[in-house]
Amino acid sequence: MKLNDEPSESWDRAYNRGKPKEWTEVFDGKLAEDNVNHPPHYTKGDIECIDGIKASMSNAEYLGYLKGAVMKYLWRYQYKNKPKEDLKKCLWYLQRMIEEQE
Repeated sequence: MKLNDEPSESWDRAYNRGKPKEWTEVFDGKLAEDNVNHPPHYTKGDIECIDGIKASMSNAEYLGYLKGAVMKYLWRYQYKNKPKEDLKKCLWYLQRMIEEQE
């Protein structure tokens, strides 16, 4: 199913789908930012970027996208300032691939 074919209820479910626990932690009156599970720059409006990407692709295309992201983060983690964060991002995309297989 393509992005524009989805009813608004599907968008609501995608948006409200189990927010990561990290976003419930509060520091100085603000939600803690989590650059691995829920980067704030990937959520603008009412839908997260990854959900829009998934809705715009076939299942095979989406799995290819996820595989590419896994490979990208494994490829470059040693050359980044925060290698552990990139490895966590790799795991995040890998977990999405696993969930797509269930």
